[in-house]
Amino acid sequence: MQINITQRYGLPIPNDTALEHMCSLVRYIIQHIDVSGGWMPFDRYMKLALYASGLGYYSNSTVKFGHSPDDGSDFITASELTPLFAQTFAKPVAEILNATNTSHVVEFGAGTGKFASVLLRTLDELGIECTRYTIIELSDTLRERQHKYIAETAERFIPCVQWVNTIPERVDGVIVGNEVLDAMPVRIFARQDSLWYERGVSVIDASRFVFADRPLIPALIPATLAYVPNEHDYVTETHEAATKFVYTVCSALGRGAALFVDYGFPAAEYYHPQRTEGTLMCHYQHHAHSDPFLYPGLQDITAHVQFSAIKQAARIAGAHLLGYTSQAHFLINAGITDLLMQLDPTDSVRFLPKANIVQKLLSESEMGELFKVIAFCRGFDARLAAFKGGDRSHTL
Repeated sequence: MQINITQRYGLPIPNDTALEHMCSLVRYIIQHIDVSGGWMPFDRYMKLALYASGLGYYSNSTVKFGHSPDDGSDFITASELTPLFAQTFAKPVAEILNATNTSHVVEFGAGTGKFASVLLRTLDELGIECTRYTIIELSDTLRERQHKYIAETAERFIPCVQWVNTIPERVDGVIVGNEVLDAMPVRIFARQDSLWYERGVSVIDASRFVFADRPLIPALIPATLAYVPNEHDYVTETHEAATKFVYTVCSALGRGAALFVDYGFPAAEYYHPQRTEGTLMCHYQHHAHSDPFLYPGLQDITAHVQFSAIKQAARIAGAHLLGYTSQAHFLINAGITDLLMQLDPTDSVRFLPKANIVQKLLSESEMGELFKVIAFCRGFDARLAAFKGGDRSHTL
């Protein structure tokens, strides 16, 4: 297969090994498009680009998490930025484990293993016993990296850590998903001249992916698109995969809670009149751009989370909303600034870098406002301290 690669968006061109890997995935996706008659919905493309076995972005061996392009990574999450994130998160997790008399924590997509390592150690310091820590991870490479990191930094907890591919049938305890929902495949819809189309993917020049729209009959228009304002043409996403995932997770909750951290908005903000091009975004070597066809298998593809739909899926599964707020309010309520002030502020070499990172987590112009925390519970009724100030449940 001949693919013409030129520099776009100012991004570096992948090396020959990465390009060979990308070509394998492109061929694989093209086969699926051919079988589908020359067109596939975007969520199917996104699923293959991210999760195709051994080829997709989250199933291959490429580096994902890190601080800069120098380490070959594409992005960094809050738990990778600082241990203070997991230390703070441990307090609401401890509250839930205490309230439910349980000792099981489940984490989706554990990244490098840093969140798990810090959470286990902090729970222990708080006097909370975690007898089982389950990591749900599809990537063999990330499993190995997580095991290595936890073994090096929290060795005595390794016996209680297990890796699985799917959520257990029942979870009594706490389920955590940090930046998981944004990586769920989305469908894309475009309204042009008052008519709705589903945006899919076709192939031109034998190897190049392009968007292709197909008209929708009114009966097939997703109900959530009723939120879209009528004034002008509009492109947006719907989140069937994420809502199905949340339904499954909340259905598995026996006695406990599920907490999700991600960037996004409630429906009224998600379908804002000015958000006419949707929220789809890609990440490659710490650069953000909007072309999901640029480097299939080598770049992350995400969309902002529509939290009203997430709440509805959890409700249908029988779970109750425990709280919904900004990341800043959640972390402040849970005591992140108290943890920071345990450091000596006169020791500028140690204190200032950590203070700058906390500022990034809390600032409205950084992660503090864009990222939200939403939690659901089953089998107990409690009010977490992390949601006592700034709860926005009424916006959903």
